[in-house]
Amino acid sequence: MISVPKYIKSIKPYLPGKPIQELERELGIKGAIKLASNENPLGPSPLSIEAMKNLIYEVNRYPDGSGFYLKKALSEKLNIDENEIILGNGSNEIIDIAVKAFMTHQDEAIMAIPSFVVYPLAVKSIGATAKQIPLKNWRHDLKKMLSAITEKTKIIFIANPNNPTGTINFEDEFIEFMEKIPEGVMIVVDEAYYEYVQDKKYPDSMKFLRQGKDILILRTFSKIYGLAGLRIGYGIAKKEIIMEMNKVREPFNTNILAQAAATAAIKDKEHIKKSIKINEEGKNYLYKEFKELGISYLPTETNFIYVYFNKPIAEELYNLLLRKGVIIRPMGKEAVRITIGLPEEIKRLIDIFKEKPIMDLIYIKE
Repeated sequence: MISVPKYIKSIKPYLPGKPIQELERELGIKGAIKLASNENPLGPSPLSIEAMKNLIYEVNRYPDGSGFYLKKALSEKLNIDENEIILGNGSNEIIDIAVKAFMTHQDEAIMAIPSFVVYPLAVKSIGATAKQIPLKNWRHDLKKMLSAITEKTKIIFIANPNNPTGTINFEDEFIEFMEKIPEGVMIVVDEAYYEYVQDKKYPDSMKFLRQGKDILILRTFSKIYGLAGLRIGYGIAKKEIIMEMNKVREPFNTNILAQAAATAAIKDKEHIKKSIKINEEGKNYLYKEFKELGISYLPTETNFIYVYFNKPIAEELYNLLLRKGVIIRPMGKEAVRITIGLPEEIKRLIDIFKEKPIMDLIYIKE
């Protein structure tokens, strides 16, 4: 067999949330629900669906490699230059592009733990070093991250809101953090869930772009826009940064249907309002039910809730729920992440939580 570099062998592959079809096939059931991958339970905008229908017979053609119309729509929405935008096969791909463009195997990147698992995977995939700094009070410890910077540091990843905790870092601390970043270090701010944020202390990362800072802001159409299956996201940065990233971006990396659906989704403000409303109502319902059940959770600024226990029951809870046709996401041994689904979905989840097997697991088993 061909030899594999040690840094590749050391990587544990990313395991996505279990698909509904797979669970139903395995258990021979129907009507399973997925509360594992933070998808919009309302689905895509009707405008996106119509845009895809209009292009379905053109999929024999390559997409516009530049993504002209989508970038134009984004530039108008965000009031930035089109050359300050890069499109990706999900924002995941833009993470890989940034690592390839600005790091070598001799470099380091700093990130939090727990946070989005793709950051260390991307860094390790080129043989570079991923320095993971534990959260403090469930949020990024920005001071510790600053103190971890060395001459080898090229990128610092900040997930804000953070996945899997749903927490945010606030504007005052983020400004202080940005003021202390040395030259030559790029800050990658992952804002996959920023449309869901309600806290007024959430930082405006775009102002650092306007100040000319070395910042790359990641956003996606996978979450609130309901287009996860199309894999479409974007990055925002100075023209000089985008230009270098485009050198290592694969040609035609975003497909024709994804570009059209995303362009249409931007226009559908009502769909976004409805998505936020149902998320806030679901969030408050789950808060109330978890409190009554005595289950510990973190208040969230996203469309998911981080539920934690003081004992290693996450995997067993996950498996019990699977057998009931409900998919959640284990997060280590003592926590799970639960997407805020439709009202009937989260009510079903809570009803199952109140059943004896789950109650025994949470409250009795040592």
